[in-house]
Amino acid sequence: MTAPTQDLLGRADSELLRLEAAAAAVARNLVDLDDNTARKDLDRGPLTGRTAAAWADATAALTQLWDGYGLLTALITSARSARNQRRFTDSEKSAYVHQVLGRSVTLSTTTVPLAQRGLLGAGQVSTTCSPAELLSAMEAAFKTAVDVAVRAGDVWHRVLPEAATVASSLAHLRGLTRSATLDEADRLLGEFTATLATDPLGCDAHALAAVRALLDRADAERTSAGELREALTQRLADAHALADRLAEAAHAAAQAEQDAAGRFADSAIAVVSGPDLRPDLAALDALAAAGHWALISPRLADWSRRARDRIAALRAAAARNTEMLSTRNELRGRLDAYQAKAGRRGLSEDPALAPLAEKARAALYTAPCELAAARAAVNAYQDAVARLTATTTVRDGLQ
Repeated sequence: MTAPTQDLLGRADSELLRLEAAAAAVARNLVDLDDNTARKDLDRGPLTGRTAAAWADATAALTQLWDGYGLLTALITSARSARNQRRFTDSEKSAYVHQVLGRSVTLSTTTVPLAQRGLLGAGQVSTTCSPAELLSAMEAAFKTAVDVAVRAGDVWHRVLPEAATVASSLAHLRGLTRSATLDEADRLLGEFTATLATDPLGCDAHALAAVRALLDRADAERTSAGELREALTQRLADAHALADRLAEAAHAAAQAEQDAAGRFADSAIAVVSGPDLRPDLAALDALAAAGHWALISPRLADWSRRARDRIAALRAAAARNTEMLSTRNELRGRLDAYQAKAGRRGLSEDPALAPLAEKARAALYTAPCELAAARAAVNAYQDAVARLTATTTVRDGLQ
């Protein structure tokens, strides 16, 4: 048998190394998939609908994946054993090259019925592939299994807490009133949670929104017109107080931004922008004046949330801009203190200190001020003063 060329043998060696590395990665990923919580939940079942169909395909892919892993590791072990032989005949080299690069993996063997064979036909037909093709098929099977587990786990992770919150709200309202609206909400929630448990890929998230709408309606039905008007009147008053705090926060943020403007780079200055919320509050006042109380509650809650978010953002921006000024002033004070210390030791004109002091002063008194560079310059000057004064102290003590 003709021995394979050195180039072909080298290709086989490189491919074997690649297959060994791939097998190690496959093993790690299979273990991670096996430990995945969503995968375990899907295995426990029972499953229905789209999830059942998808997980059946994923389970078949997993079986294919594990079978392929067994074939791949067996081939790698055999090929490595052959390659590590001290004596490697031409026929063994050829077999090794075919094993690593050729269609050496038997995926299945099927017996051909006698009625379908020709006189010269084979009794069995085998499906084969190369190790590289096997690895590619395993990658596709892994993606199929992971996709289903990840999508189902994501739905459970996001929706289960929401369903629990809605169930808690329903239980709270059950303790306050009885109504057909709550009965309908209870029925819909029961159907939704049952579907969520067995068919996360097929559950309709809009059903949960429908339950919330029913709870809101039941709550509105429970509250009398007078109670609703009284409660919303107080909430509107609270909203106007919130609007006053918003104006104060906006004024403080604008002042802090103005104080920082020109002193620091524009990109470093915190700026908060957004639509004016006052017209929306005026619209709510108009609804209240017209007696449309049922329309106010959700809009007022949304307005209050946006106002609180804006106040938090404005206060954070004001604090950041004020902090930059405070930091710059603290660095200036520290530089002055250490220059005074150097002066008391007669080191003001020291050739090692003077350039450092000038660099620090320029960083702190030239706009826009770059705080990181200024802090580094002041620290460098402070360290130099500390070293020189320590040297001077030691020298004076020796004298």
